Amino acid sequence: MNTTTPKTFRIFPFLISLVITLAIGFVASLVTRPQIAGWYNTLVKPSFNPPPRLFAPVWTAIYIMIGVAAYIVWQRRDNSKTYKITAAIYVSQLAFNFLWSMVFFGLHGILSALFVILLLWVSIILNIRWFKKYNKTAAWLLVPYLLWVSFASILNLSIYLLN
Repeated sequence: MNTTTPKTFRIFPFLISLVITLAIGFVASLVTRPQIAGWYNTLVKPSFNPPPRLFAPVWTAIYIMIGVAAYIVWQRRDNSKTYKITAAIYVSQLAFNFLWSMVFFGLHGILSALFVILLLWVSIILNIRWFKKYNKTAAWLLVPYLLWVSFASILNLSIYLLN
């Protein structure tokens, strides 16, 4: 595994890393946004439910951190089995991230979304562990993501129990 000093900063791969994560969030928001004022507004929510206007800036910041972390690891990539596993875990957590929005907001599957978010949570932990093999900063950049998804998991469970 290549943990040496990375090559020089490359703007195009960096932007691609950001665009991938931000695009996932944007496409998910196309399903999510219309449901906020409609279906989501009709649900009984716990007292700690944040205001809807908080979600977009928090997720945007998280997606940027995910993209930066991915770029840092990409800079240190190699042809090892370790890198292939790391990349697969990264892609799987992105897929679970996207899937949660589709299930919760798109299909109104509160219980199903709870299972998806738990898989997301586990995949983020794995992602942090495997990113750390390449760069500690990349791993730490995913910690706010883990914390936010932990909170979202509790929120998802609470909404399920209240509805």
